[in-house]
Amino acid sequence: MKVNREMKHLYVGGLGQDISETDLQNQFSRFAEVSDVEITWKDDQGNPQKIFAYINISVEEADLKKGMSVLNKTKWKGGALQIQLAKESFLLLIVNVKQRRYLLRRTAVQERNG
Repeated sequence: MKVNREMKHLYVGGLGQDISETDLQNQFSRFAEVSDVEITWKDDQGNPQKIFAYINISVEEADLKKGMSVLNKTKWKGGALQIQLAKESFLLLIVNVKQRRYLLRRTAVQERNG
């Protein structure tokens, strides 16, 4: 059991169009414990844009460096990975998106249940 793990938030850009959350989870779980994957491939109006993801991982610093060294700038599933620690402003965006999704799901469940 690894005791010096820290929660890290990664930005992963350069993803191919056929990428899935499972693909990313499998790829990054080689180096860290993946707790969440969020892929963005369309803007708010549904228009295609750059495909990128945010990945929350629990990882030791040495494993983080190793994983980023091995995966960054590699060609994978139709893209060229660009990996870096996520900036704080992006993290706030993810929280807001997740909160909106939660509220939409909760509203839909309440409407179904009357």
